[in-house]
Amino acid sequence: MSAHLTGIFVPNIVPYDTQGRINEEELRRIIRWLGGKGITGFYPNGSMGEFIRLSFEERKRVVKIVAEEAGGKPILAGAAEPNVDLVLEMCRYCADLGCRAVSITGPYYYKLTQDSIEAYFRELAAKSPIDIVIYNIPSFANEISVPVLKRLALDCPRIIGTKDTSRDMPRFQQVLHEIKPQRPDFSVLIGWEELLCPTLFMGGDGGTLSSAGVVPEVVMRIYDEARAGNWAESKRVQFKLLDLFSLMVNAPNFPEGFRAGYEVRGFTPGRARFPLAAAELELMADIRARIACVLTECGYPDAAKFCVPTPVKSAVTRVNVEAIVRDVISKYAS
Repeated sequence: MSAHLTGIFVPNIVPYDTQGRINEEELRRIIRWLGGKGITGFYPNGSMGEFIRLSFEERKRVVKIVAEEAGGKPILAGAAEPNVDLVLEMCRYCADLGCRAVSITGPYYYKLTQDSIEAYFRELAAKSPIDIVIYNIPSFANEISVPVLKRLALDCPRIIGTKDTSRDMPRFQQVLHEIKPQRPDFSVLIGWEELLCPTLFMGGDGGTLSSAGVVPEVVMRIYDEARAGNWAESKRVQFKLLDLFSLMVNAPNFPEGFRAGYEVRGFTPGRARFPLAAAELELMADIRARIACVLTECGYPDAAKFCVPTPVKSAVTRVNVEAIVRDVISKYAS
């Protein structure tokens, strides 16, 4: 049996060229850079990689590029396809590339019963050639209840862990309490930066965290200090991360705030595949500058050139900005 998943797996962005195609060379540069920063592994085709805006063939291409540049680091690849046949095709493809496991959300778009969701994962577990991490993200897909998750974890050896992006700390603790005593090798990962240190303290195994693509040094510091038992330092760095994370996650048109973070770190993300309104484009310029100022204050001198506050025209008032932030929070952080 393979060792269970622990550590920080980075959900990378997908950069685009001027024609809106995947900028493969820039993607390779991002993956090599992240690998050199000491991250545990990679997490392609997650929400951060905008998998839903890519074609099936593009998603396969992204995983192949990451596999070619991963330098031996483990890959937990997103395989949240819209039906069982495509999920299994992606599972086979990722297995052939040598990925460690795949991450699969609950079915999305249609609301399903918990019985149907359990049957879905049981079929995948019986047929998949690669280990599966069940991804709970109720803001985008059907939630997987703790009782269903527990039955799957105890009955299906192919299901080796879960990633939780519900922002629900009591649920996370219940998963640990219900499953870990009976299956210690079952990996319980967090998908929300604000909860990394607390979940590690309670016995979590790590996370797949979008901020790690922008500040891998900071996120790995939180993880490493926690693993060493230096909780005061882990907590201190956790609080330092909050301002940056809030700026990026609350920016309009997720994941544009994180893409701006990559730009500040020296990469060329290109334009998003989904258009921003004129007011949002203007707001993003201001958010990018704020991200740069936070990074500069945290000891990233290369970010200073972006730390130039951008005047926001009267059309984008503080009331409008707060309304946008509230709308984003309701969509992506509920």
